[in-house]
Formats: sequence, C-alpha cells, structure tokens
Amino acid sequence: MKIEAESHQITGEVEIMLYKVKFSKLYRFIRIILGTGLLAFSVKCVYDPCGLVIGGFSGIAIIVRKLTRPFIDGGIPLGVTTFVLNIPFFIISWFKMGKAFVKRTFAATVFLSLWLMILPQYSLTGNDYMLTAIAGGVTGGAGIGLVLSVGTTTGGTDMVATLLQKKIPYISVAQIMVVVDAAIVLASSGLFGVFSIIYAGISLFIQGKVSDGIVLGTHFAKSVFIITDKPKEISYAVLKDLNRGMTSMEVMGEYTGKNKRMLFCVVSKKEIIKLKDIVNRYDNKAFVIVSEAKEVLGEGF
Repeated sequence: MKIEAESHQITGEVEIMLYKVKFSKLYRFIRIILGTGLLAFSVKCVYDPCGLVIGGFSGIAIIVRKLTRPFIDGGIPLGVTTFVLNIPFFIISWFKMGKAFVKRTFAATVFLSLWLMILPQYSLTGNDYMLTAIAGGVTGGAGIGLVLSVGTTTGGTDMVATLLQKKIPYISVAQIMVVVDAAIVLASSGLFGVFSIIYAGISLFIQGKVSDGIVLGTHFAKSVFIITDKPKEISYAVLKDLNRGMTSMEVMGEYTGKNKRMLFCVVSKKEIIKLKDIVNRYDNKAFVIVSEAKEVLGEGF
C-alpha cells in the first residue's frame, strides 16, 4: 500500500511538471503570436503607408515594395520580402548558432511574415510623420519586447548582427545593429526624403524604450552605497522608516588608511529621497553613491 501511495505521488508530481512545461510553451507561443502581430501592424499600417523606414528587414521590404510598384501591382508584398531575406541567414545560423536558436527564430519569422500578408492595407496615422514615429515606436517596441521576453528574435538585422559578431567579437551586437539599421535608413532617404531620417531616429528611440520596458520591467529601482561613520544609526533608521534591510561591509580608504563601514541597499525611486534625508540626518559627511538597478529579484521587489 505504501509503495502504491508513493507511486501515485510520483505520478502526480510528473503530471504537474508536464503541465507546467506545456503551460510555459503555450505562454511563449501566445507572446510570440501577439508580439509579431504588433510588429507587423507597426510596419504595414503605420510605417509603410507614411513611407517611414526605421531599419531592419522590414525596412528593406518597404523599400523593395516602393521600387517594384511600377512593375507589380502594389509592389512585392512585405511578408514575402521579409521571409526571403531571412532564408540564407537561417541556413547559416543553423550551423553557427544551433538548432534551438534557429527553431525559435524561424517560428517568430513565419508568424511575422504571415501577419504582414493577412493584415489589411490601412493607414493609422496618414502622412503625419511625428504621429507615425510615435505610434510606430510604441506598437513596434511592444511587439519586439513581447518576442524578446521569451528568448526569441524575429530574425532580420538582429540575427545578422549576431552572426557578424562571431567574426568581429570586439564589437557588440547592439553596435553592429545600429550600423546596419543606419545604412538601411540612409538608403531609404533617397526614396522618402532626407527629413525622414530624423523621424526614424525618434521612432527607434521610442521603440527601444518600450521594448526595454517590457523585457526588463518598468519598476526600476535604485542601488545605494553609503560609506559612513554612523552605520548602525543609518541602518536602523532605514529599517524603521523604509522597512528596508541593509548589507554592511568593512572598507578602507587608501589615502587615509582608515577603516569605515559601507552600507548597501536597494530602494524604489520614491524611497530614494527619504533615504538621502536619513543619511544626511545622521552623517552629513557620508559618501553616497546612487545608481540605477534595472532589474531586482527578491523579497520586497
């Protein structure tokens, strides 16, 4: 009976684990679909009707569509160009980056191409470049953020940059992407006007902020280092007034040769003013360093 009970318990635990795995895959799948849908919407219903190119393979697709309109009714569809451009880089990535990376990115690229094909041709912002830059940055950034948040990419220039970085490791992927996207934006200026570069820069800035907010979270905190002669008084006041714990460590000034205590804590943006007041109240000669903590995990956060 005991063995049978243990067997049932193990079976139940395995079922729970399988359920969590399936839920995790479903969660990732839904975010990829929603993310690629939003990104496709920003390309087809915001950027393309206004003629604003912000880089990426979608930017090249907009240029190709514009150039082929005199020969093909409506030009080559955006989804077709995006998918075709990705094919050679998928083949290279299969050997360079591994199957898992390619499978996830391939799925996102297929969904993005499908969304670009099935979404109706519609202009959300008309010919208002500023409104286009803002709307495209928000929707495109949200889409990219959703996809990146599950460890996937949509292919395009980020995959190209990842491959190039293997050859030039002293340059970061982000720096390579900036160069590639800038080249695409500059190429589009001959078709859509030089002033479009300014709005493309605005849109890229907004897009980066929105995607970072989704991937990293918007609840940024502050990490604080305090070198003081009053560590007990300050730590007690912080615990009492802010309900925040502190970590203490011994440090030594190289110039004076004197030992002091350094306190470390993480607080919210709203609490940083109160923390400064506490430090100033007990030790107005304390040395305080405040920096951004973009992601904090643990109790209280």
